[in-house]
Amino acid sequence: MSGSLLAGEEKLLAPSAREHAGSPGGSWPGGRFERPTTRELRWMLGKGLRSEVPRSSHAVWETPPGRTNPVDRLVDDSVDRIPELVPLRNGRMLASPFSFYRGSASVMAADLASTPTTGIQVQLCGDAHLSNFGGYASPERHLVFDLNDFDETIPGPWEWDVKRLATSLEVAGRDRGFDERERRTAVQSACAAYRQAMREFAAMTTLQVWYSRLGSDDVRERWGEQAGPKALKRFDRQVEKAMTRDSARAAGRLTEMVDGQARITSDPPLVVPVADLLSSEEFGEFDRIVADTLRSYRRTLPASIRHLLEQFHYGDVARKVVGVGSVGTRTWALLMSGLDQEPLMLQLKEATDSALAPFTGKSRYRNQGQRVVVGQQLLQASSDVFLGWTRSLALDGLQHDFYVRQLWDWKISVDVERQSPATLAIYGQICGWTLARGHARSGDRCAIAAYLGQGDVFDLAVGDFARAYAEQNEADYLELMRAAQDGRIVIAHDA
Repeated sequence: MSGSLLAGEEKLLAPSAREHAGSPGGSWPGGRFERPTTRELRWMLGKGLRSEVPRSSHAVWETPPGRTNPVDRLVDDSVDRIPELVPLRNGRMLASPFSFYRGSASVMAADLASTPTTGIQVQLCGDAHLSNFGGYASPERHLVFDLNDFDETIPGPWEWDVKRLATSLEVAGRDRGFDERERRTAVQSACAAYRQAMREFAAMTTLQVWYSRLGSDDVRERWGEQAGPKALKRFDRQVEKAMTRDSARAAGRLTEMVDGQARITSDPPLVVPVADLLSSEEFGEFDRIVADTLRSYRRTLPASIRHLLEQFHYGDVARKVVGVGSVGTRTWALLMSGLDQEPLMLQLKEATDSALAPFTGKSRYRNQGQRVVVGQQLLQASSDVFLGWTRSLALDGLQHDFYVRQLWDWKISVDVERQSPATLAIYGQICGWTLARGHARSGDRCAIAAYLGQGDVFDLAVGDFARAYAEQNEADYLELMRAAQDGRIVIAHDA
């Protein structure tokens, strides 16, 4: 098992947690020499870790003694959420074992902390399940594919993200009724894609890695032949549809004209204008809070984007329910208007401590929104130009951290319910490549590549882990279901 993990974002390259934890940033095991600057030395160190942490050891998942009841952990997660929305979160998690998996990042984080790691640190996504990858618009207006959720991002062992992704494919395959061979193919395809991509990135220069990205044309070129003509046609339709999902489309769906002004339409409990939650006097005060929040947020943006944002003025704000695990966190849809009422829809989403922080150490950033933004910009090849953070009073009268981004900007995501065994395996490969690129940007790509090697030892091991942990996930899902039946938790469903 690995020892204590490095807490600081500046210490991303530790090759062995047992030897390196607590040592000054930049030093390497045992103080024998300074951090190596050649591929040969870094490759040697990575390969040497195989004797300390055999690649086959990643196959093991056994429920540790004294494991916290998953329901208790989820209840603890909900303490600081909006109380009336917690039953909706519970209801969404009970939709299926895969929905439960999406919402239980904190449960798996605690479990992953007991598994073997090499100690090589990267910037983790922290919740790298398959639904947290997708397409969006780059600032240059190209559709790119990347990670798209960073609520849990923090430095930590690269293996945790890989196992989170791999298990999500196994769980999704079970939900779809795929047989064991089909599920294993999807999982091992993702792991092999991660391993092979990391070898590619290890051979590149640092700048080449930094500029690497995956556009929609790249997806077609890399995986088109494997996908086949029917899947490509569906993909092209998705891309075409995604390019219509912008602020104008969001405003068209979420707003209505009231006395000549655009206002966010009420659709409780999913979308509730703040004006409906407060008295007129309280709403006037909240408007002032929003103005202060926007001023604070602007200060986190580059000067050019501040200038761009200043061409839009605040119009309306509503509480919005998003996702599965995020339900109950404070999330606001903010309507801004520009020339001729051009809409800009922003999302302010609460950022709390990462679910991984109890096991990696707290973030160096006091504002958790900044933690999310820095992690996102480190992992993504292209990020939303409006990405920023702030701290603001919320409706409970307390200060909360938030990060800000556009609500929609060519958003595209996988529909798990429509995946065939073949397309799930291809999607796993795309996600594996993407995750490797993020880890290569933030960690020691040469050491990771050397550790993984050219064979499938690691792929097979993680396949075994994913199958075992999917069983654990199903047991935890049933435990939550029993808690609902026994009245230990309250559930609600979308209208």
